[in-house]
Amino acid sequence: MTRQAGTLFVVATPIGNLDDVSSRARRTLADADLIAAEDTRHSAALLQHFGIATRCVTLHEHNEREVSAELVERLCAGTTIALISDAGTPLISDPGFRLVRAAREAGVKVSPVPGACAAIAALSVAGLPSDRFVFEGFLPAKSAARRAHLRGLRHETRTLIFYESSHRIVETLADLVAEFGDGRRAVVARELTKLFETVMDDTLAGLAARIAADANQQRGEFVVMLGGADDDAAAVRLAEGRRAFDLLRKELPPGRAARLAAEISGAPRNALYATAEGDRE
Repeated sequence: MTRQAGTLFVVATPIGNLDDVSSRARRTLADADLIAAEDTRHSAALLQHFGIATRCVTLHEHNEREVSAELVERLCAGTTIALISDAGTPLISDPGFRLVRAAREAGVKVSPVPGACAAIAALSVAGLPSDRFVFEGFLPAKSAARRAHLRGLRHETRTLIFYESSHRIVETLADLVAEFGDGRRAVVARELTKLFETVMDDTLAGLAARIAADANQQRGEFVVMLGGADDDAAAVRLAEGRRAFDLLRKELPPGRAARLAAEISGAPRNALYATAEGDRE
């Protein structure tokens, strides 16, 4: 008789305060046959705290492709596996995507055990519009690449959410000021749920100056959030971009016309190119 496939549980763990772990998460981790952890040494403290003795294997960004194939074989053979990251919800700027996709393609049940997520926790206390938002994760490490990426987001009208590390927070805030201007409303949440939790709101320039002047506020893990661009201004840019695009595409391929129209108007290139795609339908 063929053994029924196991289940892959994607288990959220605390981002700081251990009391935030759910009873279901604790039970799932204890009952699983195997835990796939981003860093087994890091996760050992959490598991020991709750007296969980389930065997762990490492699954991180450098070995995920190879390890996923082996874990899916085990899942298909009936093994129940719990996937965890160092903190928060797996796959959200953490490893696990390849494993989840491979498991689903193999017909394995993948079940979430929800809990803490730094981006959502930060947004919930930021006081910025939360009905529509964009999660960008970690920005590029080098300033030139970071600024180029940010430049493409200048006219995004939804709230923007970024993760950042302690050794880049000052430089990243400076780049945000350079690309978005002094006055954009922003919030920086640091060390959420931990002893030195702080949530600071100000203009981008104000936050950049305050954090650059305070070494204590440069420590820990950060969520940086920006209010979106003004809808009316974005609408004007888009209208100007479409007019430019309509003229340029009479002489140029749509892709090049959209790129040039975006540079001229400041409107998002993908929105202009979508105009051409829509005309073809």
